[in-house]
Amino acid sequence: MTEQPAKTPDPLKIVIADANLLPLRAELEAGLPAGARVSWHPRFDEDALVADLPDARVYVGAKFTAAMGDAAKRLELVHVAGAGFDGIDAEALPDGAVVANTFHHEASIAEYVASTTVVLRRRLLDQDRELRTGHWASPVYEPGRPQVRGLHGATVGIVGFGHIGSRTWQLLRAFGARGITVTRSPVDDAAHGLDWAGGIEDLPRLLRESDVVVLCLPLGPSTRGLIGASELEAMRPDAVLVNVSRGTLVDEAALYAALNENRIGGAVLDVWYQYPAAGSHGRPATLPFGELSNVLLTPHISGVTRQTFEGRAGDIAANIRRLAACEPIQNVVISR
Repeated sequence: MTEQPAKTPDPLKIVIADANLLPLRAELEAGLPAGARVSWHPRFDEDALVADLPDARVYVGAKFTAAMGDAAKRLELVHVAGAGFDGIDAEALPDGAVVANTFHHEASIAEYVASTTVVLRRRLLDQDRELRTGHWASPVYEPGRPQVRGLHGATVGIVGFGHIGSRTWQLLRAFGARGITVTRSPVDDAAHGLDWAGGIEDLPRLLRESDVVVLCLPLGPSTRGLIGASELEAMRPDAVLVNVSRGTLVDEAALYAALNENRIGGAVLDVWYQYPAAGSHGRPATLPFGELSNVLLTPHISGVTRQTFEGRAGDIAANIRRLAACEPIQNVVISR
């Protein structure tokens, strides 16, 4: 009787549709299991992905739709290249599939918070703009101009003390700031060098005491609209609000009104109420925040550094190796 040759298993197919990983393509592919086959998509194109997913076991991307789920019956792992997974339709996942996330953005976001807070509180962009016209906008030359405040001795209130919040405080503490926090999980204030730590129910106290309020909470039903008109009214008139979480944690109309009427000192906004549907152009909000002089606006860039995505690419490759070796996936956030 002639022996039949052993069937060669299909190569592990991976579909990647996250443009942030393209600069690290070589590094990510070098960390994958031998024989893995990678299909790269430079942007999210649902039709192209639906056509490519039927034989894929891994999908890497920020968005997963019902149409993709209908096509991806062999899918075992969906990996987002970041912490947020609100773009993944959990109901669309095939049975047995899991969703995993990754972080590595804490240091970059902390650096962003520190640098932009200093820039806004010290009005460095205004001074730069004025000096380009020959105007020395300084109290040294205009004694009636108020002196700006540094971070030394300022009270920084951090709303959410997870990966981002704790790392942000580590950096701001080096400036000589005082720290307070409210968070959903208990925090040892003495161990972290904080003046006090409380629960979310202590948010009004934090807002009253803080010179800088940093939002680091994930978006969910209990945090959407967390900061509204009454919360903004509780802030000090010269306080700065920094949002590196999600735009809709803060009520858009209430925030615009508080800034436009100078009821708070200013805001650093990196996260928004709407994003470009395609390409790289689009208004970040329905209200004209860009016309306000007390706001620093950036396009959701706080965590986007080479170091962030080097770490994320490493985590993604490691989880794909675990899948190939039938080992437990790390950082699972959704299971079907």
